[in-house]
Amino acid sequence: MKENPRGGEAMVEDSNAPGAEPQTPEGKTELKRSILGSALGNAVEWFDYGVYGYLTIFMAVNFFGSEEGDGGLGVTLTLATLALSFLVRPLGGIILGPLGDKIGRQKVMVMTVTMMTVATGAIGLLPTISSVGILAPILLLVCRLVQGFSAGGEYGGAAVYMAEYAPDRRRGFFGSFLEFGTTTGFILAAIVCTSLTTIVGDQAMLDGWWRLPFLLTVPLGLTALYIRTRLHEPEVYAEASESSEITKSPIRDVFRRNWRQIVVLMGFVVLLNVAFYLILGYMPTYLSTQLGHSTAQGNWMLVGIMAMMLVAIPPMGALSDRVGRKPLLLVAAAGYALLSVPAIMLLGIDNLFLQFVGLAVLGLLLVILVASVSSTLPALFPTAVRYTGFAIGYNFSTAFFAGPSQTLANHLVETTGNTLIPGWYLAIAGVIGFVSILYMRETSQASLRHEELPGDPGSLGLPSTKWVQVNREKADAGKAMSR
Repeated sequence: MKENPRGGEAMVEDSNAPGAEPQTPEGKTELKRSILGSALGNAVEWFDYGVYGYLTIFMAVNFFGSEEGDGGLGVTLTLATLALSFLVRPLGGIILGPLGDKIGRQKVMVMTVTMMTVATGAIGLLPTISSVGILAPILLLVCRLVQGFSAGGEYGGAAVYMAEYAPDRRRGFFGSFLEFGTTTGFILAAIVCTSLTTIVGDQAMLDGWWRLPFLLTVPLGLTALYIRTRLHEPEVYAEASESSEITKSPIRDVFRRNWRQIVVLMGFVVLLNVAFYLILGYMPTYLSTQLGHSTAQGNWMLVGIMAMMLVAIPPMGALSDRVGRKPLLLVAAAGYALLSVPAIMLLGIDNLFLQFVGLAVLGLLLVILVASVSSTLPALFPTAVRYTGFAIGYNFSTAFFAGPSQTLANHLVETTGNTLIPGWYLAIAGVIGFVSILYMRETSQASLRHEELPGDPGSLGLPSTKWVQVNREKADAGKAMSR
């Protein structure tokens, strides 16, 4: 026993209990492999979304016959195709989420990365509108619908798997690597697309070089697939399966017992993904077509912002383990509500430094959100319905509120002439997110085991660091009882 600084003896954590820190070399290696497998698959998904965002203008010409690529109808239709793919994400969540609760997280994660890799690689082989006419955008839509369906299970599965595999005391740190993978995917997309455009030129991109970034998804996806086939189920899930906690009707049970958590998750995801898609997905198009900046300049500024995000994500995740998720999330939500419009105003000033500051403000707030999300959202639900609740709430919110944000923002800027629309969009999302976070329990260092909801019900409302200590003590007591 270790001495407790407050007196008495401290409880020793059982290294074999689910949620405990692995002590053996084999356990540490398995933890690292699990984190890598989850993060890499997520990187593949967001590499695709990043590529589509950076190549929007070229896709508009090749699939929708846009002549000028000036931010008008062709770009809107290209973004609308992306938005339509979000509409099938709830279907993916409804089917793949319960499947993940019934047969296991790892098996579904193998399915999602396979579908995603095949669909994205296929886009790089599609014929264009000049060769097959209307069939071209139809085929593009089919590929994006397959991607949307797979994404309906991918992010939820990866987040749940990582949260359940990570030690309770460092779930924020390890969970942050899922978003590290997301940001890495976007950075790779930005570097590949911007470098390729710079090297071969806009005309060559239109003539066929736009295909290469989509085809590069194939080796990335195959690598992720290989790693995921070697993963094991998290001990938290295995324990629940052995003790017959797994339900035969996860959809019925999650709506009957945990509908409030679904509503809270949906409100938070409005902020999370509106910020994510507008800042990392729509900004390349917005900067070049609406503000008239150089495409390369805008893209490289975003690469710089995302590189800064990469450095900051793991330390921010570790900070959430120490001070709690809610204090950080509330700061980010308030920041978007108050600072989004001023930040977007800076992007319109003809000064490179001020433009970079505007993007940096939005990027810093996004770091706070994404560093905590993978450890926060899975902890809203008990083990038996964790994948189902996450997948349904996340994907319905994304499909109907966050997913269309790029298309709607571009359309509103076009029709109103108000270039501050993205800022107002982010500000409204910030208010919605702030209210949702208040209705979350503090779950930092809480155990994810068994049928009860993680976290203390007293932690609803305004945050306090005392709940981190309460969660740690309860988790340690649970591990001691399982010995």
